[in-house]
Amino acid sequence: MQNKNQFSIVGTGAVGGYYGGLLQQAGFDVHFLLNRDAEHVRTNGLRIDSGGKTLLLPTVQAYSDAREMPRCDVVLVTLKTTSNAVLKEMLPHLVKEDGVVLTLQNGLGIEKEIADIVGPERVLGGLCFLCSNKIGPGHIHHLDYGLITLGEYRADGSAGGITPRLNRIAAQMETAGIPIRTVEDLAWARWKKLVWNIPFNGLSVVRNELTDQLIKNPETRSLCATLMQETAAAANACCRPIEPEFLDKMMSDTEKMQPYAPSMKLDFDRGNPMEIEAIYGNPLRAAEAAGIDMPETRKLYEQLLALNPVV
Repeated sequence: MQNKNQFSIVGTGAVGGYYGGLLQQAGFDVHFLLNRDAEHVRTNGLRIDSGGKTLLLPTVQAYSDAREMPRCDVVLVTLKTTSNAVLKEMLPHLVKEDGVVLTLQNGLGIEKEIADIVGPERVLGGLCFLCSNKIGPGHIHHLDYGLITLGEYRADGSAGGITPRLNRIAAQMETAGIPIRTVEDLAWARWKKLVWNIPFNGLSVVRNELTDQLIKNPETRSLCATLMQETAAAANACCRPIEPEFLDKMMSDTEKMQPYAPSMKLDFDRGNPMEIEAIYGNPLRAAEAAGIDMPETRKLYEQLLALNPVV
């Protein structure tokens, strides 16, 4: 294989801790940016519980200040989108001149925020289908799944195609045991991810229920289906059509999933700000600009805004 990329993880939580840990275990040079638990991880390492097994990395390169980190080939942004204001100061210190920033964040419009800092030609987008929680300092509990869908960002929303650098990064991440799917059309993939995120993230908060409860209850299952259909209609107007079979698959996948608290519910339960604008506000504004009404999505958006913790 070609020379291994050097990775930095911006936000070592449920997503960044899990994927970064797998990359380090596979022999990649990985640098982790942490917040409250930086000292704990420097002293005790990183622990990942997954499938009844424990991966313990006793020594990791952990930092609390981005300015102390080396510039890397691939910068994985796994912060909550509510913290994106810090990226303007961080990213110029982290990415090599010929490097890329790969955002693994939820929602719509995320790549544009990063492109405004580092330039659109240096941005990749990734969508995680992952059930993982951070349950303590430096301690990740991986419950299920792990697929990352990778695509090239294009400022005009067009399909970026499968480029050599996309294939190269995908191949290296796959050697770490991370399942990867490359897509030609990142914007379309973003809308498809919202088909799941819009119903299950928000309803888990306003109904105070896990995914299994939402899918089993006929009332909430019907509401999930309606929210999915609204999202698909918006995607059709703003981007490209989403096939009806995909909506059915998302329902089926959720039925098979272990009882799961989506990230928005975890944030709410912990008293943290929720990613409301990235997952709801941005798609609603895009749909409105395209002449599409999303009444149930807007109602859920307004309920979440009323519940959002003030910090």
